[in-house]
Amino acid sequence: MSPDLDTLAEQLICAAEGASRYLVALAGPPGAGKSYRSVLLCDAINQRLPGQAGLVPMDGYHFDNAVLGEQKLPLKGAPHTFDVEGLRCDLERIRQANQPVAVPVFDRPLDLARAGGRVIGLEQRIVIVEGNYLLLDRSPWRELRPLFDWTLFLEVDNVVLVDRLIRRWLEMGQDRAGALERTHHKDMLNAQLVKRCCLPPDQRWR
Repeated sequence: MSPDLDTLAEQLICAAEGASRYLVALAGPPGAGKSYRSVLLCDAINQRLPGQAGLVPMDGYHFDNAVLGEQKLPLKGAPHTFDVEGLRCDLERIRQANQPVAVPVFDRPLDLARAGGRVIGLEQRIVIVEGNYLLLDRSPWRELRPLFDWTLFLEVDNVVLVDRLIRRWLEMGQDRAGALERTHHKDMLNAQLVKRCCLPPDQRWR
């Protein structure tokens, strides 16, 4: 049974009791609502424990377009277009809980990551990390799993994903043909990979 937001927030607070740092992975396919849900969950925890929850978006670790180059740029968003090692190093630093850690955030309208866009402070004991591939059962992604104390996977039907993704591309200025192309020949390919090759999560969230 999938928990509601309040139940999940209470569950994580109880699980993190006494921990100096507790890392939660919130994974799921493109269009599942990871960014939205992670903010809701972070806010729900902070309402109960003010200032003790923080958020790290995996999208901040996108390789820049200049690094990817013209050949790989159409594949941006696929597993190999992220700095997984950089993410792993930052998560290890966050786990140590001995100093603030600056993390990058992704600016979707500008299609680039902003270095040091967010700081995880020592007071933020419960850190939610959200992203497509956090539970991907492929190296080097699977090596992230030991860094998480709790893992969540957002389950969303494909028809809902397609609708959301088309609307996302249209809102970003794509014409209908471009939105359909990116949705079906890019995002949904990544979505099927995430659904098919996911490590078992501690909890599924609908």
